[in-house]
Amino acid sequence: MLEFNLQPETKKKATSGDLYDVVIVGAGPAGMTTAIYTSRDGLKTLILEKESVGGLAATTHLIENYPGFPDGINGMELMERFRKQAERFGTELVEFGEVVKVDPRDAGRFEVHAQGGQVYQGRTVVLATGSRPKKLGIPGEKEYYGRGLSYCATCDGPFFRDKDVIVIGAGNSGLQDGIPMLDYANHVTFLEFLPTSRAERILQDRAREHPKSTLRFNQQVTEIKGDKTVTGVVAIDRETGEEQLFPTDGVFIYVGYSPDSEFVADLVARDKWGYIHSDENMRTKVAGLYAIGDVRADNPAQLSISVGNGTRAALDIREYLLKLEAEG
Repeated sequence: MLEFNLQPETKKKATSGDLYDVVIVGAGPAGMTTAIYTSRDGLKTLILEKESVGGLAATTHLIENYPGFPDGINGMELMERFRKQAERFGTELVEFGEVVKVDPRDAGRFEVHAQGGQVYQGRTVVLATGSRPKKLGIPGEKEYYGRGLSYCATCDGPFFRDKDVIVIGAGNSGLQDGIPMLDYANHVTFLEFLPTSRAERILQDRAREHPKSTLRFNQQVTEIKGDKTVTGVVAIDRETGEEQLFPTDGVFIYVGYSPDSEFVADLVARDKWGYIHSDENMRTKVAGLYAIGDVRADNPAQLSISVGNGTRAALDIREYLLKLEAEG
């Protein structure tokens, strides 16, 4: 019979081959929330994260719309709190453990294969892999990545103190990460493909009103120029057809995200963009396999929604495992 121990456990080291009640793939807000709930319920819980804890939330300079933080909070700090809370209840965590395959075996047992040959056993598996930045696929993008071109202003922005910077994309992500650079960059130019910004009004106002900020709309970026490092961006004005070179010292690209779901493409139902379909309880079409957070279809990329997804999955996992035990 399943026993739910509500007492915190000491931190343990994950071991390949052990059987876990819950294996969570991804340590962003959604996956960490599930872990907090399941480990607090006494379920043996493992998180496998291919990079470091926090996902895209950890790369956000200031999160202002998450309840409970009236002055906002740095994304990395918030996700470190998530981590400590999960580990306090016994969650085991493997960082830089990229999952390459999820293999359903018997009822109530999955094999989760990590890069390097490790195989973890789970009675349930939660896909919380999130999404990754899209690329433009234009000349110069690949060549100058890491040489003045980045997809994370929070990570690399400080290297451009007193420099001119271009942010490609003026949606929520572009403005949210680009605006903090105005505190130390010489100037930040936002180039947006659409005729208007779809970002939250408060972000648009901050960008428009800042003396070191310029917003240019209807701009189709066609090339990244450089000489050892980035020197400029070529864009065509979609309204006039005029081509212009924007000189710059750095480029940050924010043109949307792609779900990290290829490794389960043959296992789950996905939409045409690769996002995974799961129901209101976060279940996929495979019993015991869940999809939550930014990798989930028709799911707005919001921190609070990812947390809700993680909670919903954890509650259903509890009932699912109790049912398996009863049928056992």
